Amino acid sequence: MKPMPGQNHRDRGLTIGAPATFVDRVRPDGTVVRWESRLHRKHLKETAAGSTWWAPRARGWWIAVLFAVGSALFAIGAVPGYASAVGDRWDNVTFFTGSLFFTSAAFLTYREAVDAAPRAQNPARRRFFVYQPGRIDWWATGVQFIGTLFFNVSTGTAIAASLSAQAAHQHVWRPDAIGSVCFLVSSALAWYEACHGWAAWHPASWSWWITLANLVGSIAFGISAVAAYVNPVTGQVHDVQRANTQTLIGAVCFFIGALLLLPERTEEAHGLATVPVGDGSAV
Repeated sequence: MKPMPGQNHRDRGLTIGAPATFVDRVRPDGTVVRWESRLHRKHLKETAAGSTWWAPRARGWWIAVLFAVGSALFAIGAVPGYASAVGDRWDNVTFFTGSLFFTSAAFLTYREAVDAAPRAQNPARRRFFVYQPGRIDWWATGVQFIGTLFFNVSTGTAIAASLSAQAAHQHVWRPDAIGSVCFLVSSALAWYEACHGWAAWHPASWSWWITLANLVGSIAFGISAVAAYVNPVTGQVHDVQRANTQTLIGAVCFFIGALLLLPERTEEAHGLATVPVGDGSAV
């Protein structure tokens, strides 16, 4: 980031070996001007249109809505008794449809991160396939998008009326497990980005609650994947009830996180907030 007028070049917040989640620029008058990666990404010019709850011309609004619909469908599919009421095939269709909403939202989230890159890395914001390993949001959104593709494969294959035990293990459970790992990694990176470290207490921050909800949801999805292990010989699922329960918990957490994206999008963007020097806020 180029120095702002009236600032010197003294930076805080950059640690060797870890992606930068914020940069503090110290002004000659002793105040600190902070740039945060998530705040910058979530408040690009094109995300500011519309109100909190209705903004169909804003990408951030669509990200929230698509994630919310996908989460709701996963929650419905995991509700006790739903599969018995509609049949296994339609239950799997519900999950597959939800996964498509997840993928659409994840694509827009990755696009959001790519567009937030410095101009030198993405001139005119026309490139999609980029390699930016120094950016934590590039990793978080990219891994999440890959995870949704694995969920597409898993839930789509599960719709098939008859699968052998080996096919169910390889093409339903395995991509589900990989997708769950991707979600867990992505959520952990997003949490680190929002907290500027692995632990923080910021209950007044929308991003803190969003990333916390998504991290808890990803842990639940991970437990669900373990419980849903399909024996490649017998085709038996390890623990169907626990798998459904954890999927429901995870989906509810994702739904909450998605809804909170709406007020985060329209909150006042203190992208260059000043804080007193020596407050210990830099990590």
